[in-house]
Amino acid sequence: MPRKPDEYIVHILISNGHREEVRFPSIQEFQKWYSGELVPKADSKDFINVPIKNIQGEYMVVRPSSVVGLRVEPVFFGSVDRNDI
Repeated sequence: MPRKPDEYIVHILISNGHREEVRFPSIQEFQKWYSGELVPKADSKDFINVPIKNIQGEYMVVRPSSVVGLRVEPVFFGSVDRNDI
């Protein structure tokens, strides 16, 4: 039986070599932001807001034209951390 991820980490790769990490509670929340904010303004040099829901009082903005890649990683809180093995 497939497990449901507890959250999704989205790694944003920016053209100058920066990498940022944002967490979304569900894939639907990510898809809503991606298709509603990032894709329609993909060539824009204007800033758009990137939701940071797990850190109160902080926000991040990015130029959509500077985003060169995204990696979406499902996170399972109950899974074993295999990096220590």
